[in-house]
Amino acid sequence: MISLKLRAAIWRTTVLWLVAIAFATVLISSASSAGQLPAYLEKILPNDLFQGADRFGEPSGEPPIAPVYRGSDMVGYAYLNSDFTNSTGYSGKPIHIAVGIDMSGVVRGIKLVDHHEPIVLIGIPQAKVVAALNSIIGKNLGRVASGDERPPQVEIVSGATVTVLVMGDSVIRSAVKLIRSNRLSPEGAAGFKSLPAVKALDLSKTDVSDWQTLLGDGSVRSLRLSVGEVSKAFQDAGHPDAASHPETTNPDDRFIDLYVAPVSVPSIGKTLLGDAAYQRLQTRLQPGQSAILVAGDGAYSFKGSGYVRGGIFDRIELLQDGQGLRFRDRYHTRIPSLAASDAPGLREIALFVVPSEFAFDVTEPWELQLLAQRSSSGARDKAVIPFNVGYTLPSQYYHVSTAASPSPAVETQSEAAKVPDEQPLWTRIWNINRVNIGITAGALLVLTAIFFFQDWLVKRPALFAWVRNGYLVFTLVWLGWYANAQLSVVNVLTFTNALITNFSWEFFLAAPLIFILWAAVAAGLLFWGRGPFCGWLCPFGALQELLSNIAKRLKVPQIKLPWGLHERLWPIKYIIFLGLFGLSFYSISYAEMAAEVEPFKTAIILKFVRDWPFVVFAVALLVASLFIERFYCRYLCPLGAALAIPGRIRMFEWLKRYPECGSPCQRCAKECPVQSIHPEGQINVNECIYCMHCQELYHDDHRCPHMIQVRLKREKFMALSTPESRGEKPPKTVVTHNGKPIERA
Repeated sequence: MISLKLRAAIWRTTVLWLVAIAFATVLISSASSAGQLPAYLEKILPNDLFQGADRFGEPSGEPPIAPVYRGSDMVGYAYLNSDFTNSTGYSGKPIHIAVGIDMSGVVRGIKLVDHHEPIVLIGIPQAKVVAALNSIIGKNLGRVASGDERPPQVEIVSGATVTVLVMGDSVIRSAVKLIRSNRLSPEGAAGFKSLPAVKALDLSKTDVSDWQTLLGDGSVRSLRLSVGEVSKAFQDAGHPDAASHPETTNPDDRFIDLYVAPVSVPSIGKTLLGDAAYQRLQTRLQPGQSAILVAGDGAYSFKGSGYVRGGIFDRIELLQDGQGLRFRDRYHTRIPSLAASDAPGLREIALFVVPSEFAFDVTEPWELQLLAQRSSSGARDKAVIPFNVGYTLPSQYYHVSTAASPSPAVETQSEAAKVPDEQPLWTRIWNINRVNIGITAGALLVLTAIFFFQDWLVKRPALFAWVRNGYLVFTLVWLGWYANAQLSVVNVLTFTNALITNFSWEFFLAAPLIFILWAAVAAGLLFWGRGPFCGWLCPFGALQELLSNIAKRLKVPQIKLPWGLHERLWPIKYIIFLGLFGLSFYSISYAEMAAEVEPFKTAIILKFVRDWPFVVFAVALLVASLFIERFYCRYLCPLGAALAIPGRIRMFEWLKRYPECGSPCQRCAKECPVQSIHPEGQINVNECIYCMHCQELYHDDHRCPHMIQVRLKREKFMALSTPESRGEKPPKTVVTHNGKPIERA
């Protein structure tokens, strides 16, 4: 009777689902499209995109771009990223970002104006996500558009990787598309006549030279100071006391000979470092990142000893475009000697990698500032005098081009093919996560082996307990807390929403571990129903079960709900899921906020670092699981409900039962951790988490009544097969006494 009721409930649920989809399709088809740039101009200020700007001009063109003015001067254009390129985020909806770009292709400002990302709406602060995009500001994307430079990389925000990568990728791609359209210059279709020349390293020039040649043509710049020159500089600056304590007493002695060279330039790097060391350096550098060699000799050390205590080299500073950088010890490598055969023997040689977050262009002029430090008598502070080594890269190491192609009409296919930004975003994300993908695939293969060889495992309860608990720990710690690969009902809602709107595989491929897990769960539904995910691959489910195991060891009393009450609490999770499912067709953002009924984001993604109401809710569910194992999974989880519905189509029955199960034996039903076995004996696959406890009992001839009878019959048969049971006289035995045989009947 109960089975018939369940089938009827499933049919009613399916019909409601189909009706909701049909109704939502009508709503969405009648909905208006997203607003264009003029609507978003009302949400931003000109100063948000260009410092000091005071007004927007009239938008023009298709897609529209709006000129931005500072007084009577036009400083650039504002546009909406989603008008130029796909910007679909984790929610399945576009992320709208206003971008300010000047006529030379440099991004001057970014303003997030509208999005539906759940991880940003509730969870990670929006300011933290937006701050990750700031590395794009100041970048000349004209070089990217011309194919002379790789696209800049944004910083990854843990827990919002997909969102941040999509935002950064959409800003860069939209800017490149706009630049190539030749709409930035005042000449419009006439081309980029007003754009400045763009310098790019000539990576094909790899000739190895010698020290004297590099020194002579300016590839290596030097600063030579005597003790007298430095002392005079201190006196002129008003530090006579500091000048009275020189490192040597002879003013003609050498204070320092300082040499500087950018060794990320191939020809310079191979000459000074040698081919092998240069290749090792290239493996450390990210695209567009630079490295500088600093060498010195004389009485003064450019390294000093401050970096040993504080990790910062406080005697040198890199300067470019009004910005300064003090190198830290993690960017430093000691070089014992220079590779050039005619190079002098220098006391100190250091290799410094310029951090990627510092906007450094090796083709533009820069300086290395040496800070000469001396202590003053009776004073705790040091007197400091700066000496600068100016550097301009010789012209033979770079080539000059314009920021964009002359015209879209004359752009050839070969020119477009050389641009390195055409690789899809999801492909780059998969390349970044190769190790994590391999570990996840290996874990899924192990789980598949556990399921296929379950009979062999469950016959060895001690081994199976270690395997199961070990896998749950892996799921919680690595898959959940480390990799953040926690599936959510939000994935179901966005997938369904995408099916009836603009479906794109690229969006779902942007989260590789989530994609792989969903593919595995979909395959598992055909074989085992919802069990593989709910019982083995859900980090929050693993956390509940592990805590329950600890509670049982500590003798925490376990509550077993009466079957009638337990059966009536099952539908709650289905009601929650259907409510979220219907709400998602009205507003996906509202549905995502309502999906906070899942504690997954709080407990797994954000690791309880969140506002207190969410933490209290998640902790309350975990406390409940100490007394009722997997309390949340049983009664509240909308994702479990969403998986249970298609799980009914599974093709195989892997869980074995005896005719006596349920009548009269109730042992499996009483010991099932989630009470998914009916008193009549059948297993409700909608509620089963495939923990295999019932299969352990199935094979245990000391706990399963059926197997106990089989064992007793076997033992009786073995007893009847002995000689004594057949009335035969037992054989004589021979014993010895003092070495003499004695026969005994």
